[in-house]
Amino acid sequence: MKKILLTGVNGQVGHALQKKLIQHEVVSLNREQLDLSDADAIRRVVQSIRPDLIINPAAYTAVDKAETELQLAYAINAVAPQILAEEAANINAALIHFSTDYVYDGFKTSAYVETDIVNPLSTYGKSKLAGEVAIRSVGLPHLILRTSWVYGAYGKNFLKTILRLASERDSLRIVADQYGAPTSNESIADAVVSLLTAWNPENLNQTGVYHLTNQGKTSWHGFSTAIVDEYNQLAAAKNWPSLKTAVENITPITTADYPTPAARPTNSSLDNNQLKQIFNVELPTWQQGLQRVMQTIEL
Repeated sequence: MKKILLTGVNGQVGHALQKKLIQHEVVSLNREQLDLSDADAIRRVVQSIRPDLIINPAAYTAVDKAETELQLAYAINAVAPQILAEEAANINAALIHFSTDYVYDGFKTSAYVETDIVNPLSTYGKSKLAGEVAIRSVGLPHLILRTSWVYGAYGKNFLKTILRLASERDSLRIVADQYGAPTSNESIADAVVSLLTAWNPENLNQTGVYHLTNQGKTSWHGFSTAIVDEYNQLAAAKNWPSLKTAVENITPITTADYPTPAARPTNSSLDNNQLKQIFNVELPTWQQGLQRVMQTIEL
């Protein structure tokens, strides 16, 4: 049993992890209990709790807003991870930190491996990359887990947005030229539980960056149609109301048709082979992840 400090428990990944880490002594903190933009507070909390392991899924994730809130994005995504790493090192603790597919520019046509050159296009991606670099510079035992397109039955996310819009509108227009792996918070939490068994922090050959996503890839349009299709298959059995948007009325559009303040990578596909080879951890397909989430969603 480990004593674990878990941040961001009101977020999607933190919420799922809190439910899964029942075999450990977990001190779960939300934003009110630990403000990651407050460097002194981070140091006080870590020194007070003195965990064996810090798991940090908390992040500034408002991708478009980050373009105008640079200082806050960097405080939470870059400075806070460095302080967590420094304080963990001071008490001989390890760190698991979550990063993002947005550290890549998306110009590669195949799936990214961990050694590919990073080139974030947005402030969000740049701030997350800065957090990775800061953690590595401290030199403590750590896992940096890059994931993508995170969603779940809990919190605000793409899946919940699509279901809301599909219940309100006759048709939807969704970007079809950005590709990645929708990754459920449940799949991430399950993988972390497996990692805690497989990872030996004293083995520094295991320390480093790993890609951790559901398998396969699709577009936002493909994900949207799968969400609506899965909903329709479950609606009768679960007594859900019918959606206004039919699958055939979800129209594919281009990124140029839907401009946003922050640029997104066209290809967000991440190769997960390293995670499987080193730790024998493999996530289910994105379709399986979606089916599982839809079984538990509350509308």
